[in-house]
This record gives sequence, structure tokens and C-alpha cells, in this order.
Amino acid sequence: MALGDFFARLTGRKAEPEPAPTPRAPTTDDLLAALVRVEQLVADGAVPAVVASRVNRVVRTVRETIPRLGNLGGSAQAYSVMATATDYLPEAIGGYLRLPRQWADSRPVDRGKTSLMLLIDQLDLLGSTMDKVFDAVNRADAAALVAHGRFLQEKFGTGSTGGGLALGETTSTQPPDVPPSTPPPGGGPLQPPPGRGGS
Repeated sequence: MALGDFFARLTGRKAEPEPAPTPRAPTTDDLLAALVRVEQLVADGAVPAVVASRVNRVVRTVRETIPRLGNLGGSAQAYSVMATATDYLPEAIGGYLRLPRQWADSRPVDRGKTSLMLLIDQLDLLGSTMDKVFDAVNRADAAALVAHGRFLQEKFGTGSTGGGLALGETTSTQPPDVPPSTPPPGGGPLQPPPGRGGS
């Protein structure tokens, strides 16, 4: 019994409920493990090939996006990536797998579409959404690269004045004293061996 409950009993007041613990955000390892579980759900012919190929597309895109989630900060896009890996994708596949295969593939359940057709629509939507998120993540880095290239062009390009390097003598530096060269043994510059000079 908590101390608050004890005092509440003594005074006749109701104890205030403790706040529910806040779930922690999934780590990179959590997200990658979730993707592995999704891949296992569709392995070995558990789903038709049209489903497996779409799942693999979404998994691949999410896996490529995960290392760059920091670029998205706490945005809705970052949440979408995490939720796709841990909730949206496994739930869509699980819902299909809980149905008998023949029934799911042949019986219309919503506006003339079978469960298989609905799953394909959902996977296509997840795939196009994850493609857009991956694009947005990479555009941030690409924009930084473009900006850096423009900076370099302004700094060192042909029309700038800030990019010339002084390579000759200047008034502030003197050339080093170089001792005169000594000829090699034999009295003069090296000559090619006889018969190989190309005369």
C-alpha cells in the first residue's frame, strides 16, 4: 500500500490515481527488430507474391530512412516511419494472416474488394508515403550540399577575389637559400647508355 493510500484511508478521502507511465520512444534497434519480425511474417510463401513484394519495398524504404530519422526531429514524418515499422505494417499483414487464405483472397468484403485487394491498397499507400518521407529526409542533406557548393563557387570560383592563392614570391617571404647542385660522379649530367638514346 502506498503512503498516499494509507493517508487517504485515515482521512476518508479517495486516493488520486497514479499517472500512467509514458511509453518510451522506440530506439533504432527496436525499429530494426520490428522490421525483421515483419519480414518473418511474409517469409516462406505465407502471403501471395504481390503482397511480399510490396512489404519488402516498404521495409527496405523504412530501413534506409531509420538512420536519418534525426534529420526529421520530432515531426509527423518521423512518427510515421516509427509507426509504420512497429504498428501500421505488422497490423495490416496480421489482419490478413488471421483470415483463411482462400476466403481472404476470393470473398469481397468492402465495396467489391477482397481482403487481399484491401491489403494491397494499404501496402501501396504505406509504400508511397514512406517514399515521400525518404525523399524529404534526403532533400535536407541535398539542400545542404547545394548550399555548400554555392558557397565554394562564390569563394573560389572564377569571378571571385577571395579564392586566389599567392603561389609566387611575396614581399613578406624570401626564397630559401639553395646550395648549388653538385654534378653526379662522372663529371656531368646523366646521359642515356650508348645505343639507347634514339639517334
